[in-house]
Amino acid sequence: MNAIVTAVSSNGEYSFTKPNRDSITLLAGLGVEGDVHAGVTVKHRSRVAQDPTQPNLRQVHLIHEELFAELGQEGFAVQPGELGENITTRGIDLLGLPVGALLRLGDEAVLEVTGLRNPCLQIDAFQKGLLSRVVGRDGAGNVVRKAGIMSIVKEGGTVRPGDTIRTELPSGPHRALERV
Repeated sequence: MNAIVTAVSSNGEYSFTKPNRDSITLLAGLGVEGDVHAGVTVKHRSRVAQDPTQPNLRQVHLIHEELFAELGQEGFAVQPGELGENITTRGIDLLGLPVGALLRLGDEAVLEVTGLRNPCLQIDAFQKGLLSRVVGRDGAGNVVRKAGIMSIVKEGGTVRPGDTIRTELPSGPHRALERV
């Protein structure tokens, strides 16, 4: 199966969900044009409160559509953009990518994977009990985060549903994703 973009979303205001769009424009070093989380330094409120000068490693949030199907089997109804992601994908193991992997979206845009999204309590405000389905622990007690990955924009461009996604893994030893 080819990896593709199934939806794109953005919001110029702080809100948990992001409306779907016909396209989004990625700006190198900044994020999604017009999105509240775009910028060189952190924009997520909790991160700004800690240190507003931190680099923004969370410019673009991606979630795999397969998660929505998994959650649907557990009685949750989740649609693209509703968990705050900018790009919804299908056919790519986002959570299995290493730090530094490049994602080429469509003809122009390139994202660099920085880490895992750390799900927050707003997920339970969206649908009660959902947080425990997107973050938990494995048999060894390790935290497992399933709410997507974060990235930075290396090369800008327009991204639309239906665009292909090509992955380039970094050379050398691969580092597993951690929360960012």
